[in-house]
Amino acid sequence: MKNFDIIATSAMGLEAIVAKEVRDLGYECQVENGKITYKGDVRAIARSNMWLRTADRIKIKIGEFKAYTFDELFEKTKALPWEEFLPENAEFPVSGKSVKSKLFSVSDCQAIVKKAIVERMRKSYKKTTWFEENGPLFKIEVALLKDVVTLTIDTSGSGLHKRGYRSGQGEAPLKETLAAALIKLTNWHPDKPFVDPFCGSGTIPIEAALIGQNIAPGFNREFVSEAWPIFPDSVWDEVRMEAEDLAKYDQPLDISGMDIDHRMVKIAEENAFEAGLGDLISFKQMRVQDFTTKKEYGVIVGNPPYGERLGEKKAVEEMYSQMGKAFAPLDTWSIYILTSNEDFEQVYGKPATKKRKLFNGFIRTDYYQYWGKRPPRLDK
Repeated sequence: MKNFDIIATSAMGLEAIVAKEVRDLGYECQVENGKITYKGDVRAIARSNMWLRTADRIKIKIGEFKAYTFDELFEKTKALPWEEFLPENAEFPVSGKSVKSKLFSVSDCQAIVKKAIVERMRKSYKKTTWFEENGPLFKIEVALLKDVVTLTIDTSGSGLHKRGYRSGQGEAPLKETLAAALIKLTNWHPDKPFVDPFCGSGTIPIEAALIGQNIAPGFNREFVSEAWPIFPDSVWDEVRMEAEDLAKYDQPLDISGMDIDHRMVKIAEENAFEAGLGDLISFKQMRVQDFTTKKEYGVIVGNPPYGERLGEKKAVEEMYSQMGKAFAPLDTWSIYILTSNEDFEQVYGKPATKKRKLFNGFIRTDYYQYWGKRPPRLDK
């Protein structure tokens, strides 16, 4: 099988987590800003779409070159083997972006790349008339950074955060990919209790259940490349079969989500059932300051309100302070809180063991990590 240059795109700050996932799938990779690059065949592309929990999209890199003029952009684009990817009836819109490059007009770059591909395809398919573009979709991107042009085709379609289970959401939903990353940055194992005290539409508990039972995040959805001629049908069948075989549906889990808003609790329950995990996660309406538990060695992951809006900060900080008091007795629990509030440790009442800078959308946040006591080692 032919090998491709594959790019898994990533949110800022999550590159190392995506790279670990790629390596866990068995592919050696390089890490750059916002992307992880590796080589693999069509099966690698299908498996990456199926399994990567924290990546945004999977793209095939068609070519990379320097271009300072529109002529160069046209000729070098035309020189690439587009016919190896695009069938004669392919629908191929071109999007673009340009950063710190001489060719800064994105609309011109898009038009030139489109024209160059058409020229190449006309020659390959010996066509004199217009292309119908009524076949499978190939989303092409031309990205310029410091005069280096990268041409890619997106194999995912909808972003990988769209798992197919979200029937409803709140005002500021956490992306599923970031939720999975927050869990992967903890010391949680499926045999430990897991709690999200600000569950909103249920994203964090649902992602925890998917991780806990090793259910592939792409299992419930389709990908644009499933319709491509370069992918034999058998590839996707095999990859779905592998996902089914590796799922641990009998793994018992202790996962719960709470929210102060009863409407969000209802939405979270519906989303969990949509994901096929309704029986595994318990949701209830509750204020974080009322949380108590006799269980030990659990993990709390929370994405509370940040108090970004005027007038909200005081109320949110009061809630952080009460949360700190409620969690203080839980010395065997590890607690992980994501917020943009820079005074969080002071207000919560305790310095974090560690903190990590992450972006929730465009909001710069810190992930405050409080590590609990380790369980006593059982002598063998």
